[in-house]
Amino acid sequence: MNKFITLSGIAAPLPMINVDTDMIIPKQFLKTIKRSGLGKNLFYELRYDLQGNIKNDFVLNWDPYKSAKILVAGANFGCGSSREHAPWSLLDFGFRSIIAPSFADIFYNNCFKNGILPIKLDQNNVDQLIKEAENKKNLTINLEEQLIIQENGNSILFEIDPFRKKCLIEGLDDIGLTFKKVEKIDDFEKNVHQKYPWLI
Repeated sequence: MNKFITLSGIAAPLPMINVDTDMIIPKQFLKTIKRSGLGKNLFYELRYDLQGNIKNDFVLNWDPYKSAKILVAGANFGCGSSREHAPWSLLDFGFRSIIAPSFADIFYNNCFKNGILPIKLDQNNVDQLIKEAENKKNLTINLEEQLIIQENGNSILFEIDPFRKKCLIEGLDDIGLTFKKVEKIDDFEKNVHQKYPWLI
């Protein structure tokens, strides 16, 4: 998992509430267990018409939002079924952070496990950032300082669990965390084999 320390760039505004995981990545694209290649199908029914042609009325089909790394969205983002393909598709598209007033719990947890920083802010701050995004202003997210810095210099403080913050900064997913304990795991297995050799 890639480390997350600071992130700067254009934010894409998506002021929709209750964006569910089926809207993020429709069920027909869930057959794969690969994390790559899903970005092209992100928000498929919003980005493409029935013939597969690009719709001109959706924000992620416009410049400069096509290359946005930050998404500013409405409340209850990521609700619905608990498909991990949802954060996979967001990450594969290029998003490293999502800002919203609230998230569905499972989606919120899955974001951290996949290197995406979900940030909860009150509605007033989200509305302010949506306006900044609509005006194509840059945002900078400093995870170490827990700040969102606007182009005009104003900043917004956000909260994050210290352990999750550490994992993102160090680029540690569940597998990475396990590898950090390899020596302890090896020692435990050796002790078990010595005490109970018949279990080998």
